[in-house]
Amino acid sequence: MNDTSVETMDCGVCVTPGTFAVEARAKPTEAPAGHRLVDIAAVGICGTDYHIFEGKHPFLDYPRVIGHELSGHIVDGPEAGTLVVVNPYISCGTCRACRRGKPNCCTRIAVLGVHRDGGMCPRIVVPEGNLYPAHGLSPEQAAMVEFLAIGAHAVARAGCGTDDRVLVTGAGPIGLGTALFARLAGAEVHLMDLSQSRLDAARNLFGFTESHRPGDDILSGDLSEGFDVVFDATGNAKAIEAGFPLVAHGGSSVLVSVVKDDITFPDAEFHKRESRIIGSRNALREDFDRVMAAIRDGHIPTDAIATATLPLSDLRDRFAELVEDRENIIKVLVTP
Repeated sequence: MNDTSVETMDCGVCVTPGTFAVEARAKPTEAPAGHRLVDIAAVGICGTDYHIFEGKHPFLDYPRVIGHELSGHIVDGPEAGTLVVVNPYISCGTCRACRRGKPNCCTRIAVLGVHRDGGMCPRIVVPEGNLYPAHGLSPEQAAMVEFLAIGAHAVARAGCGTDDRVLVTGAGPIGLGTALFARLAGAEVHLMDLSQSRLDAARNLFGFTESHRPGDDILSGDLSEGFDVVFDATGNAKAIEAGFPLVAHGGSSVLVSVVKDDITFPDAEFHKRESRIIGSRNALREDFDRVMAAIRDGHIPTDAIATATLPLSDLRDRFAELVEDRENIIKVLVTP
C-alpha cells in the first residue's frame, strides 16, 4: 500500500484581524521549474505584519501566513545549504515596469506574506531569481536585509550625497534604515518623531544626535533654509503634508511610506522651490546587495537593531503584546 500521509509544518497565521495562530499546513517537498525549496532560518516582524493583525492592510485576504523579511537555506541542488536572503516581491517579468528594470513596482506584483502566503514557517517555495546569497552574514542579519533595503532604495532614489542636509520623519525601523543609509551616503541626518523614546533609541543605539519633535520651530538658525531631502517614513498623511514646507529650495520630498489618503500641497510653493516629490517603493537587487555589503563591512549595527529573537511557538501568545509595544521595538526576529 502506498503511504499517502502528508508531512505538515507549523505556520504563523493571521486568521482574522486580532487573531494570530500557529497552524499546521502541508510542508512542500517539490518545487516547480524555476523555483527552489528554502528552509527558513529567521523571519523579521515588521509594521506590515502589525497592520495585518490590526486589520488595516488594504490588499490582504484572511487567513494569511505572514512574514516577508526572510532568510533561509536552499534545500537541494548544487547550492544546497547556501544561506540566502529572500526577495519577497514576486514580479511578473513581462509588464513595462519589469521590462525597464523596475520589478519593484511591477503592475502585477505579489508580495509574500501579503498577496500570497509568506515565510513564517519552516519551508517555502520561491522563484530562484528571488534568492540572493548572503555570504558572510548570520541568518539573523540576513533576515534584516529586506527592510534595510527599503531605506537604501529610498536614499538611492533621492540621490543623497555629501553636503546634503536630510530630515527623516518617522524613527521606526524603516525610518532608521533610511537614516543609516543617508548617513553612509555622507549626508547630515536629522530625525523627527512623535515618540521621544524612539528618538532616544536612535541617539543611544545609532548615534543620531540631531532630533526634533513635530511642532518644533525647526526652520530657525542654521536650519532656516530647510532640508535638501525630507524622507517620510510615518505612514501618516498629515505628517507628509507637514513635511513639504521643510524642503529647501531645489530640494526633494521622498515618500517611503504609503497612505490611502489624498496628499495636497500648495502649487505656488512647489514651483517656487522647484521641488521634487519622489515615490519610493520596495527595493531592487542592487539595494539588497548594497545592504549586505554594508553589514559585512560593519557599517550597520545589526546587534542594536535586533530587539529580541523568539521561537515561533512563543509568538502565538506574544503577538498581540508585540503589536501594543511596537514603539519600544526596533526588530523582533522569529525562528521557525
